[in-house]
Amino acid sequence: MTNFIQPLNPLITEMAPDKLLAFQKTVRDIPDILKLTLGEPGFSVDERIKTAATEALNNNRSHYAESQGERELRVEAVKYFNAKYHLNYRDEDNVIVTLGVSEAINVVLNTLLGKNEGLLMPEPTYGPYFTSLDLAHGTKITIDTTPNRFKLTPQMIDEAVSSATVPVRAILMNYPANPTGVTYSRDEIIELAEMCKKHKLWIISDEIYSLLTYDQEHVSFSEIIPEQTIYINGLSKSHAMTGYRVGFILAAADVIAEMQKVHGALTFAVPTFIQDAALVALRDVNDTPIVMRDAYKARRDRILPQLQNLGFDVVSPEGAFYLFAKLPVDLGEDGDAFALKLAQEGKVAVIPGSGFSDAARAYIRISYAASDADLDEGMRRLVAYVNQLRGK
Repeated sequence: MTNFIQPLNPLITEMAPDKLLAFQKTVRDIPDILKLTLGEPGFSVDERIKTAATEALNNNRSHYAESQGERELRVEAVKYFNAKYHLNYRDEDNVIVTLGVSEAINVVLNTLLGKNEGLLMPEPTYGPYFTSLDLAHGTKITIDTTPNRFKLTPQMIDEAVSSATVPVRAILMNYPANPTGVTYSRDEIIELAEMCKKHKLWIISDEIYSLLTYDQEHVSFSEIIPEQTIYINGLSKSHAMTGYRVGFILAAADVIAEMQKVHGALTFAVPTFIQDAALVALRDVNDTPIVMRDAYKARRDRILPQLQNLGFDVVSPEGAFYLFAKLPVDLGEDGDAFALKLAQEGKVAVIPGSGFSDAARAYIRISYAASDADLDEGMRRLVAYVNQLRGK
C-alpha cells in the first residue's frame, strides 16, 4: 500500500466493489468449479466475422479510427437497427460506435444527468449500472419490481417520480432483462412510454438482448417514443462478440453530438479492425442470432422444470439467457450464503441476487449461456447439492 500522503478520490474509495465481479473473484480458484455466472455466450464467433478482423489487420487497418465510428459502420448500424425494430433514424449522425454497451451507459449517464439528479432504476437490474451512476454523480431512485414478478408498470413510475426528493431526469430500461429475462409487449411499452412522456423523462433503453427474445416480437421504446429515447445496443450477446467490445448509441443528432464529447474523452475510438468485423456482423451474419436464440430457449425449457421441481420460484424468462430463482423456504433467504456454499461444496458457481438489488437477497442468478455440456453438469451438481442439504 502506498504511503504517499495525497488522498484518492473519495467517490471511488467509498464506492463498494461490483458484487458480480467480487463474487466471481471469490470462487474462481475453487478446484473443479463449474461456472454458470457470466453472460458469456457458449458459441464461437462466426468465421465471416473473424475473417474480416484478420483481413483488416493484414491490410494495416490498425491505426486511429474515426472517433464517432467509421462512417461505413455507422451507416450500416442505422440501416440495421431501423430495419430490425421499425426505427426511423436518418443517417450516420444519429449513432456513436462505443467500446461495448458498458461504455455506452457511461457516456449516456454523464451526458444526461447533472450532479445529484435522479435516475429511475427498476430493480433487480444489472449491477454495474450502479457504479456507472455513481461515476456520473447521479442519484439512484429504485423501483422494486419483485412484488410484481419483475414487471415495471406505469403506476410504479408515477409513484417514484411523485415521491422523489431530487429532480428526476431519466429512467434506465433493460429488456429482455438481466437478470430476470422479463420483457414487455407492444401494449406495455406504449403504456410505459406514455407515463415517461407525462413526466418528461429520458428513456435510456438498453436492448442488448433484443435478438434473444423468444416468443414475441421485440418492441423498442425508440419506435414508440423516439424523441425521448436513447437507444443502446451491441454485438456481444447477439453475435457472441463479447471480446470485440462493440456497442452503439442511437439518438437525435444534436444529442449524439453532445455525447460524442464524452465518448471522445473516455475511449476516443473503437479499433478500426474491430469496426470492420462489426460491419460484417451487421451486414452479413443474420443466422447466428437465430441459432443462439433457439438454443437458449431449448436450454430454458430443459432446466426450468428442474429448478421448479426443487422448489425454486422462477419467473419463466421471455428472453436473454438467465434464470432468476428464489430460494425454497427450507433453504433460507440468504442467496449470498447459499451461492458461496454451493460453490465451495457443490462445485458450481452462480451469482447471488443481492448483486442486482437489495430486495433480491433470497435469489440466485443462473446463466444458461454456457455450453450444453457445462450447463447439464452444472444442473446435475446443483440438484445433487440441494438434495444433500435435504438429506436425500
